[in-house]
Parts: sequence; structure tokens; C-alpha cells
Amino acid sequence: MRWVLQPGESTLFGAERGCAQFEQRLLHVDGAAETRSNEADDEVLYVLSGKGIATIGGERSELEPGSAAWLARGTTLEIDEAENLELLSVLVHDPLPANGAGHAVVAAEDGEEGDATAGRHFRLLATPDRGCASVTQFVGYIPVVRAPDHYHEYDEVVFVLQGNGVAHIGGETEPLRPGTAIHLPSRLVHCLENTGPGEMHILGVFRPAGSPAEAYYPDGTKAQY
Repeated sequence: MRWVLQPGESTLFGAERGCAQFEQRLLHVDGAAETRSNEADDEVLYVLSGKGIATIGGERSELEPGSAAWLARGTTLEIDEAENLELLSVLVHDPLPANGAGHAVVAAEDGEEGDATAGRHFRLLATPDRGCASVTQFVGYIPVVRAPDHYHEYDEVVFVLQGNGVAHIGGETEPLRPGTAIHLPSRLVHCLENTGPGEMHILGVFRPAGSPAEAYYPDGTKAQY
């Protein structure tokens, strides 16, 4: 099984690559797009580059790098204006009920921040507190260090936004660079090492929703931070 996909591959993670809960994909929009909605899946979006204006669930919002959005299944999305807009989309299959919420838009500077293991920290984007019951979406910031090997109780797809490093997964290593995509099934022991020189940034989406700091060492003890 392949857990790491390097930039340039046409398909990111989905059922055909052993990722049953998610479909991770890159979207590029220039100009205007037609209105669309997905009646089966929730969707979380993150703006990688470019800019645009979208109407999501009837609400007009600006899209700029670092901003994010969550759409409950059946919520309409219309890109009204776009200039070289690149989005990372994750479709969430069989989502939990949205409890009346239809969408949320999170500006780049509005995410709640927290700490994780080995000096890492994160910024929360789409979360249950914003109505997104099924998943947590976050940006993680990794200093130049190799953290101890660990695992999570959640299933996760990751995308490298910035920086270079190495993924240590299942006894194998793979290079990491901007655009690398990663699938981390629940309880898979791994480590994402930043080899520098600067801070590494990653975008993660995981299920069930919770804290990115929830991690366990290979012997089952809870990771400390």
C-alpha cells in the first residue's frame, strides 16, 4: 500500500488507494464556475493559492490563501470570481448529521491555536464547534526536528504546504516537499520529520473529529507535549 504520493501525480487519495473515508483532490478555478452541490458527502476546502469570491450556502465570502470552508452535504457552492484559484478539497463520505448547520468559512487568521508533541503547534479550521461534526481540519507547524514515532486513533489525510522533510512510515522512508500527499490510517505508526531549513507546514483532515494533539507512542502510552 502506498501511504505517500509525491507532487505531480494526477490522483490524490480515495477509495482506489485504500482511503475509504475520504477523497482528497486538487481543484483549480480561473474565472467563474457553475453552481454545484454534493448530495452525498460533506466537503472541506482550503485555499492554497490565488484568490476568489464564492457564494456558499447563499453567503458571499472572499477566498484567499490560508482561508478554509466546510460545506455540509447538499450545500451549494458557486465560485463567482476566481484568479488562478487552487483549492485542496477533501470529500467526507457518510458524514454525521450537521445539526442544522450548512457551512462555515474560516479566515486565515481566525483559527484557534494549540500545542502538540515535540514543539509542534497547530491552527484549527473546520471543527465540530463550527458545525463540522465529522472531521477536524487544521494546519500543523513542524519545527526542524524528528518527533518520536507515534500513532493516532483517527484516520487522516495530510498535504504538505511548505517545507521539506522525510516521512517515516511502516519501516519505510519517503521524501516530503510542498505538494506531497499522505494517508495515515488509524493506528499506523509514523513520524513526519522536518529536515529544514525552515518550519514545515501541513494541512490535515481527520476523522473522528478531535484534537490534533491526541497521539500515542508505539507501546500505547499517551504522547506528552
